[in-house]
Amino acid sequence: MSLNQINRLISTSRQSYISSVNSIRSLSTAKDIPSFPMKRKSPLRPPPEYAKLRKEAPVTKAKIWDGSSVWLVSRHKDVVKVLTDSSFSKVRTHEGFPETGPGGKAAATATKPTFVDMDPPEHTQHRSMVENDFSMKNVESLRPKLEKIANNLIDEMKKKKQPVDLHISYSLPVPTFTIYDMLGIPYEDHDFLERCNAIRTNGSATSAESSAASQDLMNYLARLVEKKKKNKGGNDMITRLLKQVQQGKLTDEELVAMSFLLLVAGNATTANMITLGILTLLQHPNQLNELKKNPSLIKNAVEEILRYLTGSQFATRRVAIQKVQIGNQLIEKNQGVWALNASANDDEEVFKNPTQFDIHRQPNPHLAFGEGIHRCVAEHLARAEIEVAINTLLHRLPNLQLAVPFDKIEYVTDSSRDFGVNALPIKW
Repeated sequence: MSLNQINRLISTSRQSYISSVNSIRSLSTAKDIPSFPMKRKSPLRPPPEYAKLRKEAPVTKAKIWDGSSVWLVSRHKDVVKVLTDSSFSKVRTHEGFPETGPGGKAAATATKPTFVDMDPPEHTQHRSMVENDFSMKNVESLRPKLEKIANNLIDEMKKKKQPVDLHISYSLPVPTFTIYDMLGIPYEDHDFLERCNAIRTNGSATSAESSAASQDLMNYLARLVEKKKKNKGGNDMITRLLKQVQQGKLTDEELVAMSFLLLVAGNATTANMITLGILTLLQHPNQLNELKKNPSLIKNAVEEILRYLTGSQFATRRVAIQKVQIGNQLIEKNQGVWALNASANDDEEVFKNPTQFDIHRQPNPHLAFGEGIHRCVAEHLARAEIEVAINTLLHRLPNLQLAVPFDKIEYVTDSSRDFGVNALPIKW
């Protein structure tokens, strides 16, 4: 055998060896890719894997429900980067956008998108149509209405036989009745809407039942829009948005879709923060007593409830529309990214003792409402609703307590849904 033949043989063998090693590494890496979402070990806290990700793999791949991969981003500074960088898109029909399940994938193409699923300039144009309604100034003017709603609900609760489910009787109606009033929904229609919403937010409902309830709401809103076209002179959000239709800036279909978004988006999350906020305070009785004695602590307490619980953990999804560097990782075009805001809110580099609940925590740069241009448009309203709901409840029912042991509370265990409780029985 000639020297050239020997060298070719060695080269071929080396290439074959390298190929085999790479195959083994790829196989090993594939096996190591975690599945997402991860299960919570403690019902009120994020999955423990998040802490490991922040430390060892702050930008890492994971597999989601359909077998596709997505980048998980777990550190606070990197989550902020994803949520504020125009290299990422919020358009759900874009190739590679990660969905939470088959229902989400179908919904992405079933109806006209609203501003939460748009990029600029469409996003800017549509969001600006409702921003003033949710401004801090306007929300502050709503506080007397919020207090009236809260007090009326407590009056009704006190007529009932104890124990009472706080979530259904109080937490959910506070944000729901508020948005009904803002949208100009007639009182006589409340029962119908509540039945539809109950099906949509009920964890035991099938996807078909939930979809049908959503369609019922859409049909209702389409009829309501037509009524408001004929009955001019209202001062509600839908009536004001009709002016955008008349000016050609919005179609009827887009108005109905936006009204649906305003009707349902955030209600369940805000209700969960009221319910779970009360539960968390009951688990920390010293801080609960502080808040009872000094109600002015409520603003700081609510910020900590938002950070500690992070009610909305699955909305901060994006897809790269061009190559972009996050941390030490290059994200390719059309790759999906899940910015883990619950993990960011536990980041040890930003928050001292992040696993501890502390109503005196300052500063508190949490990302419960997201960040950037898609930061929750109704964050001021959500804050006010939680503040008023908790303070009013503690004032009216100072002896409030759980009617069951802590370990008997039934939590939402589906890790693909924002967490909560199936019920929170209370007595006073």
